[in-house]
Amino acid sequence: MLLDFGTRQFRVGFDEALKPYVRDSDGARLADLPKPKKSDDAELSKQATERFKLLKKDVRTIASQQVLRLEVAMCSRRRWTVEVFEQFLAGHPLLRHLVQRLVWGVYEADADDAGYGGRLQACFRVAEDASYTTAGDDGFELPRGDSVRIGLPHALELPAADAAAFGQLFADYELLQPFAQMGRDVHALEPAEREQDKLLRWKGVVVPTGRVLGLVNKGWRRGTAQDGGGIWYFSKPLGRDWVIELTLDPGIIVGMVDEYPEQTLQEVQIGKPSSWGNMQTAERLSGLDPISASELIRDLEALRA
Repeated sequence: MLLDFGTRQFRVGFDEALKPYVRDSDGARLADLPKPKKSDDAELSKQATERFKLLKKDVRTIASQQVLRLEVAMCSRRRWTVEVFEQFLAGHPLLRHLVQRLVWGVYEADADDAGYGGRLQACFRVAEDASYTTAGDDGFELPRGDSVRIGLPHALELPAADAAAFGQLFADYELLQPFAQMGRDVHALEPAEREQDKLLRWKGVVVPTGRVLGLVNKGWRRGTAQDGGGIWYFSKPLGRDWVIELTLDPGIIVGMVDEYPEQTLQEVQIGKPSSWGNMQTAERLSGLDPISASELIRDLEALRA
């Protein structure tokens, strides 16, 4: 987007959080769109200022949602066809600014589960000119085919050599990621925990209610309100096949979140989702793949950080 003041022009850009900024004709980044001068065209300057003001307002309402959307997609191992990726992600006029700050992967997908999972075949990034490159900044051509899918590799999937090379490349280009992908902290269940149907390592931990509510910013959902408007669990869907549930005490009252300023964490369980999205019968924790287990531990450890 070009903002025209008549005698001066400014080009709009976006940072790693989709916050818009402007650059002047010399390419210098400015903290904000400057105020018009007497030498500027009054009408053009007014229109440009209003346009930038509306842009900031619009982007502010969707930026956090789109950053969360991509992070959840990485953690749930969500995949897209090449056509969808190119049209709605890499080629999207707004989302491309996030896409260009992430490492992407080409996956060989199973025919019966093409929307999730798959085997990582190669990694690439989307350059500012919309081309694709390797970690060595060489050109990369996306393969085509019915089984080819594109996704965001999790830190547990990224080969160490690729992570190091892309990390150096992003540093060279001064690219900050919208969320932790390379170098993301990872965790694992203990062998004994994997054989259980309840995860008890946080049972009895007392945390602020506000911090529990913040789980919705990590892909969790508030449970269904029961009698009296009480919510006693939070859930997190894992693809199409699994759901995690964390129970709370004393719970959160809808419309009265300050009623209980602290929550005592109870057990964590996993199971198949019902038609309502909540968990059916609990299953053994060994059903969790390493990425889902790592993200579960990461989310709950952050509650008591």
